[in-house]
Amino acid sequence: METRDINDAISFSGEKMRKSPIFDSDKLFYDAYCLMPGQEQKVHTHDESDKIYYVLQGAPRFTIANEEQDLGPGTAVIARAGDPHGVRNDTDENAVLLVTMAPRPA
Repeated sequence: METRDINDAISFSGEKMRKSPIFDSDKLFYDAYCLMPGQEQKVHTHDESDKIYYVLQGAPRFTIANEEQDLGPGTAVIARAGDPHGVRNDTDENAVLLVTMAPRPA
């Protein structure tokens, strides 16, 4: 059985949002995204893959399919294949997201 302690994946970089892999396969990835105040993942798309963000800490602002919303801990949001999506941390606190994407982009 493969297990991971999510806390081991939480780390921040002053330069840019940090992505830390938790599980990785040829079918999907499951990462921790760690954003300090002012950091972001720019809006982009994946034509063949769905991405799910789960907010573990903080209250970042998500852009999904041209809608924006601040989401807090315990909330999940999906960006369906082809939907423009991104996230930014406009708060004064760090944000931690658990992110799954499938199928894994080539």
